[in-house]
Amino acid sequence: MRVVFRNFTGGEVTPTLSARYDLKKAGTFLQCCRNFIPNLHGDIERRPGMRFVAQLDGPAVLLPFQFNTEPENTYVLIFSAGRIRVASPSGIVAGVELASPYALAHVYGLSIAQVGDVVYLAHKNYALRKITRSGTAPNYQWSIREVALNHSIAAPTGLAVSWKGEKEDSDTYTLNYVVTALDADGVESLPSAVKGVTGKFPTDWVVGNSVSLSWTAVAGAVEYNVYRESAGYYGFIGVARKTSFSDQNYEADTSLTPKEDWNPFTGGNHPATVAFHQQRMVLGGTKNDPASFFMSRTGDYENFRKSRPLQDDDPVEYMLASGSIDEIKWIASFGDLLIGTSGAEYKATSSGAAITPKDVQISVQSYWGSSALAPMIIGQSVMHCQRSGSHVRDLFYSWESDGYAGNDLSLLAPQLVEGCGIRQWCFQQSPGSNIWAVREDGVLLSLTYMKEQNVYGWSRHVTRGKVLSAAAISGAEGDVVLLVVEREVAGEAAYFLEMLSPRFAEAAAIEDAFFVDCGRTLESARPVEEFAGLGHLEGCDVVALADGSPVEGLKVSDGKIVLPFAARKVQAGLNYVSALAPMPLETDTQAGSTLGKRRAYGKCSLRLFRSVGGRYAASRAGDLFNADAWQGLEAYDLPFGPAVWGEACQPFSGDVEITLPSGQDADATVWIIQDRPVPFRLVALMADVDFGEN
Repeated sequence: MRVVFRNFTGGEVTPTLSARYDLKKAGTFLQCCRNFIPNLHGDIERRPGMRFVAQLDGPAVLLPFQFNTEPENTYVLIFSAGRIRVASPSGIVAGVELASPYALAHVYGLSIAQVGDVVYLAHKNYALRKITRSGTAPNYQWSIREVALNHSIAAPTGLAVSWKGEKEDSDTYTLNYVVTALDADGVESLPSAVKGVTGKFPTDWVVGNSVSLSWTAVAGAVEYNVYRESAGYYGFIGVARKTSFSDQNYEADTSLTPKEDWNPFTGGNHPATVAFHQQRMVLGGTKNDPASFFMSRTGDYENFRKSRPLQDDDPVEYMLASGSIDEIKWIASFGDLLIGTSGAEYKATSSGAAITPKDVQISVQSYWGSSALAPMIIGQSVMHCQRSGSHVRDLFYSWESDGYAGNDLSLLAPQLVEGCGIRQWCFQQSPGSNIWAVREDGVLLSLTYMKEQNVYGWSRHVTRGKVLSAAAISGAEGDVVLLVVEREVAGEAAYFLEMLSPRFAEAAAIEDAFFVDCGRTLESARPVEEFAGLGHLEGCDVVALADGSPVEGLKVSDGKIVLPFAARKVQAGLNYVSALAPMPLETDTQAGSTLGKRRAYGKCSLRLFRSVGGRYAASRAGDLFNADAWQGLEAYDLPFGPAVWGEACQPFSGDVEITLPSGQDADATVWIIQDRPVPFRLVALMADVDFGEN
């Protein structure tokens, strides 16, 4: 039987699916996908290497800072013990170091939201803070400080009020006034102390009646608002640019009233989540009110002062009512305001154009429950992690149900997320549409995801060390993924800021192929055998691609490597192995199902694209449930040319025929391995498979 594996977007799946060849996606499943990335077109290519950016002095966590999509305005914030630094793909920004109040373990739980040059950080164990970039390039200034909610200039003092004009003994009505100050940004202070004067009821005033007001000037004030009491409320009657005002019986507008102080986050009641929605800052999941969320005044993110009576632009407070008090884990603005709690997922809307204090409508969308991992918006979906087991789910609007629906994207590969939860993740939109997820044990996972094409396939990425953190920011030719990796160098733990190298492009020269980890590009104006610049890997065994020719068996000494031949450009670093294997072929034939039948692979053809070398091997009996079964197999080299040591390899595109030395096993499959610092991209695998008896 001639079979073709031509679509690998299913990625690595659980071996318990080995008998489910009835599934529509079964032909795309892989038994193992290690350091390979399934592509959207169905092919699969080797993960590019990790490029050394800087050495760190200890463990660290990355958070993105992205003012816009221009590369010069995107950074990562490096949180380490007691300090915060700023870095870009070219290195750590010199002279920037902020004191960090956060324990490193808590940084993973930070909820962040950015507006322009300001990143807000929320955690229920810490007061709300913000990191601000100010100044102009290239001399930006960076700062971190607690957010002072309801901050404004001082309220006016010394208010004096006097009645002007005649009045009768029966005129005993008290006219009460307050005054507020406004700064140059239009931020209004709290009102002054109430000051009253005996006079006439406003409808009884006659010509010549008025009330004169005066007060002490407020530093920073550019104008003042004057309010008069009416029916128990203070309504706006006018504006003064100086420190006096004459009330000529102006009508008090009680739709415009002075603000009252309100701060629900005092006394250690810190919010756990932060987001922005409809020009408001949204905070939720506080210690004392874990199921409540709060929205700032419209257009004034750090202002929670209320009007009396409430107005549409006043702050919003809402408690999610359910059978249990489920803590708010995340909030996301996605047309509607989506809220993930430990027990359910909610949608907050209104009957009008926007949510207001008097118009909030809450509806449950699902009852999966969410973890505190920050959600990601990808196209028309919101990605979040389920409460238990770190199962990844998407959430998207469904016209059929007029609500939000979703899928468990880990259903086919639960072994990758259960037992070792996801600690942090990021999304690389281009190239590839990949989610990169850092597991608690330091393994890096990748999920190729495109909902509209029903593509979601997992792969695992193993390096010589542990990945501690990942963040994605915009780059010049696509998104850049930066990583913090813990490695062992000279018998001790060493920590590095590394960047996932760009993919091996179709127009790229082979000498620019970068398939080493913690590596660097070393260049010389003339061919030389000795290259320096690898001091961060002192004493480590490394590999290199020297002018396009792979070199193995190198060791770093005094920060240098010595090649067996002279070269001008060298990509040098730690080696890593890429391995994949399709699930054993199963189908229904005229003789019945092939499940349990012995089979052998005959001639096979690999359709490659811009690949160099690689190896292939036959599986061993009983290895069906072992994703690391590639280790110890007798592997055979795929041809690559020119087969002259020291000359540049030529990437090959086309079909390569091989003969697989496999026995008659019921779970036989073929392994494809790349363990040299060169590219490998598989388009299809064609094979002759002979089935025997049970």
